[in-house]
Amino acid sequence: MFAGLIDLPWWGYVLATLALTHATIASVTIYLHRHQAHRALDLHPVASHLFRFWLWLSTGIVTKEWAAIHRKHHAKCETEEDPHSPVILGIKKVLTQGYELYRNEAKNQETLNKYGHGTPDDWLEKNLYSKHSKTGIVLMLLADLLLFGPIGLTIWAVQMAWIPINAAGIINGAGHFWGYRNYACADASTNIVPWGIFIGGEELHNNHHAYASSAKLSSKWYEFDIGWLYIRILASFRLAQVKKIAPQVRLDISKTACDLETLQAVITNRYEVMTKYALSVKKTYRAEITRLKLQASDKLDVARIKHWLHLDENDLTEQQKNTVDAVILASPTLHTAYTLRQELAAIWARSTVSKEHLVKQLEDWCHRAENSGIEALQKFSQRLRCYA
Repeated sequence: MFAGLIDLPWWGYVLATLALTHATIASVTIYLHRHQAHRALDLHPVASHLFRFWLWLSTGIVTKEWAAIHRKHHAKCETEEDPHSPVILGIKKVLTQGYELYRNEAKNQETLNKYGHGTPDDWLEKNLYSKHSKTGIVLMLLADLLLFGPIGLTIWAVQMAWIPINAAGIINGAGHFWGYRNYACADASTNIVPWGIFIGGEELHNNHHAYASSAKLSSKWYEFDIGWLYIRILASFRLAQVKKIAPQVRLDISKTACDLETLQAVITNRYEVMTKYALSVKKTYRAEITRLKLQASDKLDVARIKHWLHLDENDLTEQQKNTVDAVILASPTLHTAYTLRQELAAIWARSTVSKEHLVKQLEDWCHRAENSGIEALQKFSQRLRCYA
């Protein structure tokens, strides 16, 4: 029996499989996601075409379909129109049927027309990559069999399953269901783990949803985005040019009053601001809700109420609003903290108000927070004034 051109020990085949699948993951995160879908970086034509060619071989993905579906996901996140939201469809369906959800949306011509702009439209795309998308994966099968022999069939099967499982399933499913959040953005996105290696950095999904146009997905010192490492290597060879990364919070401790610079910094870093607010009042919320629980005849779900207090009013159901209203009515401290949270979030939503008026509102907000008698709010406000 033909053993293949390459003879390896068992662990060699494992490493070869990991290398091939990792090349595919890198192509998805760098080319499809950060370059095509979000325009966070520009790629040299040579690099761009190599990524496109490899994806044709290893996945059969059509660039326009992938970019359009992902853009729609961001535009309609966690709504009925989101192609793959576990909040709407359920985590089990997205984890186990993620690929089917993708294929169904790829047939929606309205999605492709509305969200697929700016993707490759050259002769190769029209006559090869899109028209014969399955031909590439057949060629990959033949190449795997030629190189590795019969075991090549197994390697090819793993390659074909890699993106449907890890991208369509884990990122779209677990990345909106389990994990931690650095930013209080208006969706359910999470960072699955702080080390983005296995799925090319896409594990840092909450960071991405907070700053979708950033070429770098890590934001904390302990987070690692291997996709960003590859982008920096490409940039060093002039094969990539970074267009945008997420803003970094800068504090000027000498500032004692809000100005236009403060307002701009707060709006730019609004997700970080709301996350810091949630952390600041965490102990206050817990102590007050626990106190109310001891006094109440009905049982209070402390964890759920704490979660609802950190959300915008529009994100709550009518029943949840009634529960929150009853709780804050029984606690002046919770009422103050909750009301100030809603008012702070409303500042950057007022697009028709002049900047000067917004600065005045922000300064007034800080004044009321510092005179609330709540130590956590006082400290938060003092830090907020330092945004620069």
